[in-house]
Formats: sequence, structure tokens, C-alpha cells
Amino acid sequence: MLLFAAATLAAPMSEPRAARPLKLVAFGDSLTAGYMLPADAAFPAVLEKALKAKGHDVAISNAGVSGDTATGGLDRLDWSVPDGTDGVIVELGANDMLRGTDPAVTRKALDAIVARLQARGIPVLLAGMRASTNLGPDYVARFDAIYPDLAKQYGLVLYPFFLTGIAGDPAFNLADRLHPNPRGVQRIVEGILPSVETFLERLQAGGR
Repeated sequence: MLLFAAATLAAPMSEPRAARPLKLVAFGDSLTAGYMLPADAAFPAVLEKALKAKGHDVAISNAGVSGDTATGGLDRLDWSVPDGTDGVIVELGANDMLRGTDPAVTRKALDAIVARLQARGIPVLLAGMRASTNLGPDYVARFDAIYPDLAKQYGLVLYPFFLTGIAGDPAFNLADRLHPNPRGVQRIVEGILPSVETFLERLQAGGR
């Protein structure tokens, strides 16, 4: 008994694993980048602040590029999402829709983005976009189906429409009615927050 106790006392105690923030990348277009807004009013910064206020230890990088399409995002994916990233919020497709890009092209690019991230072991939260009705019912049906289809295919957390509650509303957008003002960003964050918290739970559980 004494020998066991002595051996136990002599054994070096293992160091606790250093806690660190979960590293997220917000990967998108001008809606993520914070078009015409100060950096601290852009979506990634406001989301990070909201999550920290709820007790989540996170650091969110802004990898938004104004004007980016889904194909453009795919082209810069590898250098925009560094190794060591714990999860990515993908928000792309609005510019594809505004340009009338064939939804098949958008789908192919978003599919490749998700597949490439998952191959690197990086989980994805997919933020959806919806087509303007003036593009016609066929286009709307094909475009709007992209996001739920990919979420189902890859088992992703899906936030169905990134602009829920603000789309076209002058109270929440800049003068162009396309890009959120600070109030709009705050409303986006309030809407997406439960989905992001679900995503964080998956990350902490080691899920993909």
C-alpha cells in the first residue's frame, strides 16, 4: 500500500490541456465582409460579440470578399481557410443570383466548397440564400433548392436564409437595399445565433 502510494506521489501529474477559443471562419461575400461598414459592425465581429456574451469562447475571422460568387469563393478557399480552423460559416450565392448565374453552376461550386472543407476535417454551417421572384419560378425553384439539398447531402447545420427579417427593408439596409446597415447586421446575428450555437455544440462534440 505504501509502495503504491509512493509510486503515485512520484508519478508526474499530466498537464491540463490548454483551453483555446474555437476558431471559426466566416466565408462569404459582401454580406459577410461588411460592405460600407466599420470592421466592428460587420457580421463576423457582431456574431463573435454575441456568442461571447452567451459564454462561448470563440474567435471568428472575416473571410468575406465583396462581389464574390460561389465559384470565386471556391477559387480562394484554401488560402482563406487556414489549417487549424475548427468550423466555417459559408455564406455565398447572392451575387450568383443577382447576375442570373445558372443555379447548376452555383450548386457545383458550393458542393465543391463543402466537400473540400469536409475532406480537411473542417465542419460547415451553410447559410442559405433565396432568389428574387423576378427571375421567374423555374430559376427560383432551382436556386432555392441548392442549400437544403446540400445540407441534407452532407449533414450540415443549415440557416435557410441569411437575410431573414431584413431583405428589402429600408430600415435594415443601406440605400441600395441590398446590403445590411448596422441594425440589419444585428438582426441577422439575432436570427442565425441559435443555428450557430447548434453548430458549436457539434464542434465541441467532435461532429462533422
